[in-house]
Amino acid sequence: MHVLVVNAGSSSLKVRLLGAGDEVVDTLDLGSWQGAHESDELAEFVKGLPAVDAVGHRIVHGGTEFRDPVVLDDRVRERIAALTELAPLHQPRGLAGIDAVAGVLPGTPAVACFDTAFHTTLPDEAAVYALPHEWNRRWSLRRYGFHGLSHDYAARRAADLLGRPVGELRTVTCHLGAGASLAAVAGGRSVDTTMGFTPLAGLVMATRTGSVDPGLVLWLQQHAGLDAGQVSHALEHESGLAGLAGGSGDMREVLRGADAGEPRATLAFGVYVHRLRREIAAMTASLGGLDALVFTGGVGEHGPRVRQAAVESLGYLGVRVDPGRNDAATGDADIGADGADVRTLVVTAREDLEIARHTRATLLS
Repeated sequence: MHVLVVNAGSSSLKVRLLGAGDEVVDTLDLGSWQGAHESDELAEFVKGLPAVDAVGHRIVHGGTEFRDPVVLDDRVRERIAALTELAPLHQPRGLAGIDAVAGVLPGTPAVACFDTAFHTTLPDEAAVYALPHEWNRRWSLRRYGFHGLSHDYAARRAADLLGRPVGELRTVTCHLGAGASLAAVAGGRSVDTTMGFTPLAGLVMATRTGSVDPGLVLWLQQHAGLDAGQVSHALEHESGLAGLAGGSGDMREVLRGADAGEPRATLAFGVYVHRLRREIAAMTASLGGLDALVFTGGVGEHGPRVRQAAVESLGYLGVRVDPGRNDAATGDADIGADGADVRTLVVTAREDLEIARHTRATLLS
């Protein structure tokens, strides 16, 4: 089965046609993907492809309804669209990808694969917010978690690299990109994660703030004169590394600024690393220990300085990185120091393989 994988992120689009053996037949990468504005380019790419047997779409938010991949139809699309308020950066872009491909391949079966699905195994104590019970029940308020396709693949790939069954490992997976989150994976199942009801919580990100005191958000509206729309836009688009350092929030820009002695960039990197260290340690508490620490995503794969800084204060957990291996790492690699109790790995993000796997399984079941 040749599967066309459409991976719409918060700012970019990655499209892969995978052959029957998961070999990459053709690719399209759009660095800027706002959705409808670039859909013609996606449609033209799809028109030029050889036979496509199935399409797999990454959809960020599945709410409580979608706990597994599902074959797309009009009703499913409507339900995905209804969740847009919970993932305003991502959901419209995913829907635009669905519509653009369906316009070119109307008779080809398509499957929606949800980033939230991997985290449906969170225990109640990790998923439930300490809010009024009636609120939680009425509006399905809970920690959903995101980047599940990446976390799932990274945990299984790490087990392969270590030659151990995923079922016996306690792993913290670090998906670090424009969006960023951690997952505590015990025996291949997510038991905790840093993102929450929306993809705004947790780590400092490129333009997203990560977790802040909810009282601060209320104060900005009640005392600083900002309305909900202004606060929402700033938290999503003008915060994180971009808010602290200025610029786009790209980690490469931040590091160049820090190297040039720019105080704002230096502070931004320090805040980013502090939050990352703290949350890695928190994930290990949920696991009761740690066997493997995994870095993936654009920053996780290509940011040796970020990886080195992240683990500098984690020696008490048994995490030690070999500086030479860390600096030289390309592709999938073990960068841990010899004799370290915890193995530290870099894993190339392959959400395309995970989406293709789920697509085939859903259509062939």
